[in-house]
Amino acid sequence: MQKLVDGVHNFQKGMIGVQRDFFERLARAQNPIALFITCSDSRINPNLLTQTDPGDLFILRNAGNIVPAYATSASGGEAATIEFAVSALGVRDIILCGHSHCGAMNGLLLPQSLEDMPAVREWLVHAEATRRIMQEKYQDLEGERLLTATVEENVLVQLENLRTHPSVAAGIAQQKLNLHGWVYKIETGEVFSFDPLEGQFLPLAERPRVALPAAALLAAKQSI
Repeated sequence: MQKLVDGVHNFQKGMIGVQRDFFERLARAQNPIALFITCSDSRINPNLLTQTDPGDLFILRNAGNIVPAYATSASGGEAATIEFAVSALGVRDIILCGHSHCGAMNGLLLPQSLEDMPAVREWLVHAEATRRIMQEKYQDLEGERLLTATVEENVLVQLENLRTHPSVAAGIAQQKLNLHGWVYKIETGEVFSFDPLEGQFLPLAERPRVALPAAALLAAKQSI
């Protein structure tokens, strides 16, 4: 805890000159580039990963980077955050980012490990489609390969759940909103982005423009 307290003191000491002006401008309004949905895992820092500043990202975090379908969560915090980002802040891009070594996805694969965590087990009901896909499509995988495939499939499942939210559906219909599926590999710093035309996750550094309007993304995925 002392490390956190010392950090706050150092931050406040640095709030002078140009930096203070920057934060005073932020206090007047926010205009984020994107809504960034990712896991609560402490090893992920969205601003560090994207080299962005305060004010650039509107961030939604939870265990497993899960987006409950709107019908099951209209009064929940995830639905409210998504609606505010799209309707009030006018974000044009939503990034849904999973990551390697995800504890939530490991729990999805090994439900017996969640016996003493009933709230986590209940939360992962929103990733039931991911579990079924893994059970029926990836029976030949195990270990890290299975977990990696689970992380990737879950990103795609949650993107589909995201489309059930009215504000997102409206943005898609007006072609004002793009969805991006990413997977972050903690040990190397690599980011892989889902390319709907190729039907797979590919290195983002090599393919910087793989996003399509969300409607086209889903159509391309279903045609593969």
